[in-house]
Amino acid sequence: MNVVDQLAKDKENVAILVDLTYAFEGIASLRVSQTKARVAQSTKFFNQLWSIYKLLKVEEEFNFGRTQNYSQLIDKELFIIITAEGGFSGDIDLKLVNLMSESYQPEQHDIIVIGYHGAIQLAQRGIDYVKYFKLPVNDQNINVQPMLNEIQKYKKTTIYFQQYITLMNQEVKKIDLTEAIRTNVVAETENTISERNYIFEPNTHQVASHLERSMIQITLSQLILSSKLAQFASRFKAMNISNQLASDQKQSLTLALNRARRSLKDQRLREIVNAYARSQIGAVN
Repeated sequence: MNVVDQLAKDKENVAILVDLTYAFEGIASLRVSQTKARVAQSTKFFNQLWSIYKLLKVEEEFNFGRTQNYSQLIDKELFIIITAEGGFSGDIDLKLVNLMSESYQPEQHDIIVIGYHGAIQLAQRGIDYVKYFKLPVNDQNINVQPMLNEIQKYKKTTIYFQQYITLMNQEVKKIDLTEAIRTNVVAETENTISERNYIFEPNTHQVASHLERSMIQITLSQLILSSKLAQFASRFKAMNISNQLASDQKQSLTLALNRARRSLKDQRLREIVNAYARSQIGAVN
Protein backbone atom coordinates (compact mmCIF):
# COMPACT_ATOMS: atom_id res chain seq x y z
CA MET A 1 0.00 0.00 0.00
CA ASN A 2 1.48 3.34 -1.06
CA VAL A 3 1.51 6.50 1.04
CA VAL A 4 -1.55 8.02 -0.64
CA ASP A 5 -3.68 4.93 -0.10
CA GLN A 6 -2.56 4.67 3.55
CA LEU A 7 -3.38 8.32 4.23
CA ALA A 8 -6.76 7.94 2.55
CA LYS A 9 -7.54 4.91 4.73
CA ASP A 10 -6.43 6.74 7.89
CA LYS A 11 -8.60 9.72 6.99
CA GLU A 12 -11.61 7.45 6.48
CA ASN A 13 -11.08 5.82 9.89
CA VAL A 14 -10.72 9.19 11.62
CA ALA A 15 -13.85 10.47 9.85
CA ILE A 16 -15.78 7.54 11.36
CA LEU A 17 -14.38 8.47 14.78
CA VAL A 18 -15.51 12.07 14.29
CA ASP A 19 -19.05 10.92 13.48
CA LEU A 20 -19.16 8.49 16.42
CA THR A 21 -17.92 10.99 19.01
CA TYR A 22 -20.38 13.58 17.69
CA ALA A 23 -23.23 11.07 18.00
CA PHE A 24 -22.22 10.07 21.56
CA GLU A 25 -21.88 13.73 22.46
CA GLY A 26 -25.46 14.33 21.30
CA ILE A 27 -26.78 11.32 23.24
CA ALA A 28 -25.00 12.44 26.41
CA SER A 29 -26.42 15.95 26.03
CA LEU A 30 -29.94 14.53 25.69
CA ARG A 31 -29.51 12.35 28.79
CA VAL A 32 -28.27 15.37 30.76
CA SER A 33 -31.45 17.26 29.88
CA GLN A 34 -33.70 14.32 30.80
CA THR A 35 -31.94 13.57 34.09
CA LYS A 36 -31.98 17.22 35.21
CA ALA A 37 -35.76 17.14 34.89
CA ARG A 38 -35.95 13.96 37.00
CA VAL A 39 -33.81 15.54 39.75
CA ALA A 40 -36.09 18.58 39.86
CA GLN A 41 -39.20 16.39 40.19
CA SER A 42 -37.60 14.30 42.94
CA THR A 43 -36.56 17.40 44.89
CA LYS A 44 -40.08 18.83 44.74
CA PHE A 45 -41.61 15.60 46.06
CA PHE A 46 -39.01 15.37 48.83
CA ASN A 47 -39.83 18.88 50.04
CA GLN A 48 -43.49 17.96 50.32
CA LEU A 49 -42.64 14.93 52.48
CA TRP A 50 -40.21 16.89 54.64
CA SER A 51 -42.77 19.59 55.37
CA ILE A 52 -45.09 16.90 56.78
CA TYR A 53 -42.31 15.10 58.67
CA LYS A 54 -41.01 18.24 60.42
CA LEU A 55 -44.49 19.10 61.62
CA LEU A 56 -44.93 15.57 62.94
CA LYS A 57 -41.52 14.68 64.35
CA VAL A 58 -40.80 15.84 67.90
CA GLU A 59 -37.33 14.38 68.51
CA GLU A 60 -34.28 16.03 66.99
CA GLU A 61 -32.52 12.80 66.01
CA PHE A 62 -33.29 11.40 62.60
CA ASN A 63 -33.62 7.66 63.24
CA PHE A 64 -33.51 6.44 59.61
CA GLY A 65 -36.79 4.60 60.16
CA ARG A 66 -35.00 1.98 62.26
CA THR A 67 -36.96 -0.45 64.40
CA GLN A 68 -34.00 -2.38 65.88
CA ASN A 69 -32.05 -1.44 68.99
CA TYR A 70 -29.46 1.24 68.25
CA SER A 71 -26.84 -0.64 70.31
CA GLN A 72 -27.09 -3.60 67.91
CA LEU A 73 -25.91 -1.57 64.93
CA ILE A 74 -22.52 -2.18 63.30
CA ASP A 75 -19.95 0.04 64.98
CA LYS A 76 -18.41 1.23 61.73
CA GLU A 77 -19.06 4.06 59.33
CA LEU A 78 -20.55 2.96 56.03
CA PHE A 79 -19.13 4.48 52.86
CA ILE A 80 -21.30 4.37 49.74
CA ILE A 81 -19.67 5.34 46.45
CA ILE A 82 -21.81 5.99 43.37
CA THR A 83 -19.98 5.40 40.08
CA ALA A 84 -20.78 4.58 36.48
CA GLU A 85 -21.71 1.07 35.41
CA GLY A 86 -19.11 1.17 32.61
CA GLY A 87 -15.86 3.00 32.03
CA PHE A 88 -17.34 5.33 29.43
CA SER A 89 -17.72 8.33 31.76
CA GLY A 90 -14.53 10.33 31.57
CA ASP A 91 -12.26 10.52 34.61
CA ILE A 92 -14.90 11.40 37.21
CA ASP A 93 -15.05 7.88 38.73
CA LEU A 94 -11.30 7.93 39.30
CA LYS A 95 -11.61 11.27 41.10
CA LEU A 96 -14.42 9.89 43.27
CA VAL A 97 -12.45 6.79 44.33
CA ASN A 98 -9.42 8.98 45.05
CA LEU A 99 -11.55 11.18 47.33
CA MET A 100 -12.94 8.16 49.20
CA SER A 101 -9.48 6.57 49.54
CA GLU A 102 -8.20 9.65 51.40
CA SER A 103 -10.51 8.85 54.34
CA TYR A 104 -10.83 5.08 54.12
CA GLN A 105 -9.54 2.95 57.01
CA PRO A 106 -10.39 -0.79 56.82
CA GLU A 107 -10.90 -1.13 60.57
CA GLN A 108 -13.24 1.88 60.69
CA HIS A 109 -15.19 1.73 57.44
CA ASP A 110 -17.20 -0.63 55.27
CA ILE A 111 -17.83 0.15 51.61
CA ILE A 112 -20.86 -0.36 49.39
CA VAL A 113 -20.31 0.24 45.68
CA ILE A 114 -22.98 1.36 43.25
CA GLY A 115 -21.75 0.96 39.67
CA TYR A 116 -19.43 -1.73 38.28
CA HIS A 117 -16.73 0.75 37.27
CA GLY A 118 -16.24 1.70 40.91
CA ALA A 119 -15.93 -1.97 41.89
CA ILE A 120 -13.17 -2.39 39.30
CA GLN A 121 -11.37 0.72 40.55
CA LEU A 122 -11.42 -0.59 44.13
CA ALA A 123 -10.27 -4.06 43.09
CA GLN A 124 -7.31 -2.53 41.26
CA ARG A 125 -6.32 -0.79 44.50
CA GLY A 126 -6.82 -3.90 46.62
CA ILE A 127 -9.68 -2.31 48.59
CA ASP A 128 -12.48 -4.66 49.67
CA TYR A 129 -16.18 -3.79 49.68
CA VAL A 130 -19.07 -5.54 51.43
CA LYS A 131 -21.77 -5.07 48.78
CA TYR A 132 -22.07 -4.16 45.12
CA PHE A 133 -25.19 -2.86 43.40
CA LYS A 134 -25.70 -2.13 39.75
CA LEU A 135 -26.26 1.49 38.84
CA PRO A 136 -30.00 1.72 38.07
CA VAL A 137 -30.72 1.98 34.35
CA ASN A 138 -34.03 3.81 34.71
CA ASP A 139 -34.27 7.31 36.15
CA GLN A 140 -37.77 6.77 37.55
CA ASN A 141 -38.96 4.45 40.33
CA ILE A 142 -35.40 3.61 41.39
CA ASN A 143 -35.45 0.66 43.79
CA VAL A 144 -33.10 1.67 46.63
CA GLN A 145 -34.67 -0.62 49.26
CA PRO A 146 -31.76 -3.13 49.17
CA MET A 147 -29.36 -0.23 49.83
CA LEU A 148 -31.59 1.09 52.61
CA ASN A 149 -31.56 -2.35 54.26
CA GLU A 150 -27.77 -2.11 54.44
CA ILE A 151 -27.74 1.51 55.61
CA GLN A 152 -30.00 0.68 58.56
CA LYS A 153 -27.35 -1.71 59.89
CA TYR A 154 -24.87 1.11 60.54
CA LYS A 155 -24.71 4.03 62.94
CA LYS A 156 -23.43 6.44 60.32
CA THR A 157 -23.39 6.56 56.52
CA THR A 158 -21.35 8.81 54.24
CA ILE A 159 -22.13 8.92 50.55
CA TYR A 160 -19.58 9.80 47.89
CA PHE A 161 -21.31 11.08 44.79
CA GLN A 162 -20.79 13.14 41.64
CA GLN A 163 -22.37 16.52 41.15
CA TYR A 164 -23.28 18.29 37.92
CA ILE A 165 -22.18 21.93 37.74
CA THR A 166 -22.20 22.56 33.99
CA LEU A 167 -21.76 20.44 30.90
CA MET A 168 -18.02 21.06 31.07
CA ASN A 169 -17.62 21.08 34.86
CA GLN A 170 -18.44 18.31 37.35
CA GLU A 171 -17.34 17.75 40.94
CA VAL A 172 -17.01 14.82 43.33
CA LYS A 173 -18.37 15.27 46.85
CA LYS A 174 -19.08 13.43 50.08
CA ILE A 175 -21.93 14.04 52.50
CA ASP A 176 -23.31 12.49 55.64
CA LEU A 177 -26.67 10.92 54.77
CA THR A 178 -28.50 12.70 57.58
CA GLU A 179 -27.02 16.02 56.44
CA ALA A 180 -27.97 15.18 52.85
CA ILE A 181 -31.58 14.81 53.94
CA ARG A 182 -31.57 18.11 55.84
CA THR A 183 -29.89 20.08 53.05
CA ASN A 184 -32.71 19.04 50.72
CA VAL A 185 -35.09 21.23 52.70
CA VAL A 186 -36.34 24.46 51.13
CA ALA A 187 -38.76 25.75 53.77
CA GLU A 188 -40.57 24.69 56.91
CA THR A 189 -43.90 25.75 58.40
CA GLU A 190 -44.91 26.14 62.05
CA ASN A 191 -48.23 24.27 62.28
CA THR A 192 -47.55 21.17 64.37
CA ILE A 193 -49.17 17.89 63.38
CA SER A 194 -50.01 15.87 66.50
CA GLU A 195 -52.45 13.30 67.81
CA ARG A 196 -54.56 16.17 69.14
CA ASN A 197 -55.69 17.16 65.66
CA TYR A 198 -54.95 14.04 63.56
CA ILE A 199 -55.55 10.31 63.80
CA PHE A 200 -52.46 8.17 63.11
CA GLU A 201 -52.57 4.50 62.21
CA PRO A 202 -51.07 2.47 63.74
CA ASN A 203 -49.36 5.26 65.78
CA THR A 204 -47.34 8.46 65.44
CA HIS A 205 -43.98 6.71 65.77
CA GLN A 206 -44.73 4.27 62.95
CA VAL A 207 -45.91 7.08 60.68
CA ALA A 208 -42.74 9.09 61.39
CA SER A 209 -40.58 6.02 60.73
CA HIS A 210 -42.35 5.45 57.43
CA LEU A 211 -41.74 9.06 56.42
CA GLU A 212 -38.07 8.72 57.39
CA ARG A 213 -37.66 5.63 55.24
CA SER A 214 -39.40 7.40 52.35
CA MET A 215 -37.12 10.42 52.64
CA ILE A 216 -34.02 8.24 52.76
CA GLN A 217 -35.19 6.44 49.63
CA ILE A 218 -35.82 9.74 47.84
CA THR A 219 -32.47 11.17 48.97
CA LEU A 220 -30.62 8.07 47.78
CA SER A 221 -32.46 8.29 44.47
CA GLN A 222 -31.54 11.97 44.20
CA LEU A 223 -27.85 11.29 44.84
CA ILE A 224 -27.88 8.47 42.30
CA LEU A 225 -29.57 10.76 39.76
CA SER A 226 -27.10 13.53 40.59
CA SER A 227 -24.22 11.13 39.95
CA LYS A 228 -25.75 9.92 36.69
CA LEU A 229 -26.25 13.53 35.62
CA ALA A 230 -22.57 14.28 36.32
CA GLN A 231 -21.53 11.08 34.52
CA PHE A 232 -23.50 12.05 31.42
CA ALA A 233 -21.97 15.52 31.53
CA SER A 234 -18.49 14.00 31.99
CA ARG A 235 -19.20 11.73 29.03
CA PHE A 236 -20.30 14.75 26.99
CA LYS A 237 -17.09 16.54 27.94
CA ALA A 238 -14.94 13.53 27.03
CA MET A 239 -16.73 13.09 23.70
CA ASN A 240 -16.50 16.80 22.97
CA ILE A 241 -12.74 16.75 23.51
CA SER A 242 -12.38 13.51 21.51
CA ASN A 243 -14.46 14.95 18.69
CA GLN A 244 -12.29 18.07 18.57
CA LEU A 245 -9.09 16.02 18.56
CA ALA A 246 -10.45 13.70 15.88
CA SER A 247 -11.59 16.68 13.77
CA ASP A 248 -8.14 18.24 14.06
CA GLN A 249 -6.53 14.93 13.11
CA LYS A 250 -8.89 14.59 10.15
CA GLN A 251 -7.91 18.07 8.97
CA SER A 252 -4.21 17.25 9.32
CA LEU A 253 -4.68 14.00 7.39
CA THR A 254 -6.59 15.85 4.67
CA LEU A 255 -3.69 18.28 4.23
CA ALA A 256 -1.18 15.42 4.25
CA LEU A 257 -3.26 13.47 1.75
CA ASN A 258 -3.54 16.46 -0.59
CA ARG A 259 0.24 16.99 -0.41
CA ALA A 260 0.88 13.30 -1.08
CA ARG A 261 -1.48 13.30 -4.06
CA ARG A 262 0.13 16.48 -5.41
CA SER A 263 3.57 14.98 -4.91
CA LEU A 264 2.50 11.80 -6.70
CA LYS A 265 1.08 13.80 -9.61
CA ASP A 266 4.27 15.87 -9.81
CA GLN A 267 6.37 12.70 -9.79
CA ARG A 268 4.30 11.15 -12.58
CA LEU A 269 4.47 14.38 -14.57
CA ARG A 270 8.26 14.46 -14.20
CA GLU A 271 8.46 10.85 -15.35
CA ILE A 272 6.32 11.67 -18.39
CA VAL A 273 8.45 14.73 -19.20
CA ASN A 274 11.69 12.81 -18.75
CA ALA A 275 10.41 9.95 -20.89
CA TYR A 276 9.34 12.40 -23.59
CA ALA A 277 12.73 14.15 -23.47
CA ARG A 278 14.55 10.86 -23.78
CA SER A 279 12.40 9.87 -26.76
CA GLN A 280 13.12 13.18 -28.46
CA ILE A 281 16.86 12.77 -27.92
CA GLY A 282 16.67 9.24 -29.30
CA ALA A 283 14.81 10.48 -32.38
CA VAL A 284 17.46 13.17 -33.08
CA ASN A 285 20.24 10.62 -32.82
